Amino acid sequence: MPPEGAPGPRAVLFDRDGTLVEDVPYNGDPALVRLMPEVRAALGLLRERGIATGVVSNQSGVARGLLSRNQVKAVQLRIEELLGPFGVWAVCPHGPAHGCRCRKPAPGLVYAACARLGVRPQDAVVIGDIGADVAAARAAGARAVLVPTPVTRREEIAGAPERADDLLSAVRAALAPVSGSGGGVSI
Repeated sequence: MPPEGAPGPRAVLFDRDGTLVEDVPYNGDPALVRLMPEVRAALGLLRERGIATGVVSNQSGVARGLLSRNQVKAVQLRIEELLGPFGVWAVCPHGPAHGCRCRKPAPGLVYAACARLGVRPQDAVVIGDIGADVAAARAAGARAVLVPTPVTRREEIAGAPERADDLLSAVRAALAPVSGSGGGVSI
């Protein structure tokens, strides 16, 4: 991991579905895991620089009875089989009505992942595909980069402080120093 005070992030946290892997609603089947374009190259850039990586993921299918924690873990293991290990997995199994502090857009997953990685949230970047990912990052004091997909709403795209066309571009943006206030910079 880069030393404290080094330029750039000390950790990059990724949303799982729609960011690292194709979004298969409530996926509990490792055989359905398909990587998003450029994900290996993006992770390679971070790993060669010694930057910690993690995953922050809402998995409300557990609360809804659509999949088990063991199925979530099986998908996680498949992702790591394809991409290598992540420093932390922070997963919220609650549904939207639970009002928990970990479910994105709340900052709990970002706080938990940063604590387990030993980094301050302000030294982390969260990369995701929807507004809840951006909101969780901002609420925790982390930097956010949005990588829109067809399910990303227009207002989420317009409200993102930074956005990128693909995951590799998002990681390159994360590695670049922050310039100015952001304000919807497209990468």
